[in-house]
Amino acid sequence: MWIKVEKLLKEQQLSVYQLSKLTQIPDSTLRNYKYKHSEISFKNACKIADALGISLDELR
Repeated sequence: MWIKVEKLLKEQQLSVYQLSKLTQIPDSTLRNYKYKHSEISFKNACKIADALGISLDELR
């Protein structure tokens, strides 16, 4: 799922730090998703989708 998030971040010219500020998800949590391939919780997936202006289906 994080690969899709990274693609959308590039398209929207946002950094992980900026996504953290938009979603209120700690930067360290987002970096765990990115580097440790941790599972994204449903709650955080909803926040990320809202911040990127997409539906949850588009994250899958």
